[in-house]
Amino acid sequence: MLVLEQIQVGDMANFTYIIGDPESGDGAVVDPAWEVEGIIKKTEEMKLKIRFIINTHSHFDHIDGNSRLKEKSGAKIVIHKDEAKYLKHFSPPPADLEVAEGDTIELGKEGIRVIHTPGHSPGSICLFFENRLITGDTLFVGGIGRTDFPGGDPKTMFESLNKIMMLDKNIEIYPGHNYGATPKSTISREKENNPYLRFKSAEEFIRAS
Repeated sequence: MLVLEQIQVGDMANFTYIIGDPESGDGAVVDPAWEVEGIIKKTEEMKLKIRFIINTHSHFDHIDGNSRLKEKSGAKIVIHKDEAKYLKHFSPPPADLEVAEGDTIELGKEGIRVIHTPGHSPGSICLFFENRLITGDTLFVGGIGRTDFPGGDPKTMFESLNKIMMLDKNIEIYPGHNYGATPKSTISREKENNPYLRFKSAEEFIRAS
C-alpha cells in the first residue's frame, strides 16, 4: 500500500504531494514548488528515495522546484506528452519521461495511473492510485481550475470533469491548491456540493465559465 503526504507550500496555497512505497523505499514528489529543502527533509523522515518528480501540469507554481529537486535527488521528471514542450522551452530541465492517458508510473511494486484531464492546460493530468486521486488544477474542493490561461479550454475542462465524476464515488480527492473548505474531499462530496459539476451540457458550462 502506498503512503501519501500532503504538504502546503508557497504563497499561493499550493499542495505538493509525496507518494511512497514503504516496502521498497521508492518515492515520488508531485508538483514540487517553493520549499524544496522542506520537501526533501520530509522524504528523508519517511525513509524514501525520490525516484520521480511528477508534474500535473507545467504552470510555474507547480514546477518551480523541479530543477533543484532533480539536482539533489537525481529523480526523473514526468509530465504528459502534450505538456512536455512547455516545460522544455519555458521551465527547463525538460521531462525525462512523457506519459499519456492510461500509463502507469511504477513505484516499487505499486502503480500510479495517469488520467489525462485537459482544460486548465493541454496536458493536465490526474494521478490515481488505490482509493486516491490527485487532481492538480483540474478539480478543487468546491471549485475547478481556471480555463482562461493560454492553452486552457472550457469545453475540454467540462469533458475532463465528467471523466472524473464517472469514477467511484468513494474515491478521495486531493487538489493542487488549498482553496476549499477542507484540504481534501471525495467524488461523492464534490458531486453534491461543487457548483461547477451541476451543468448538464458543455454549452451551459461554457456560458458560466
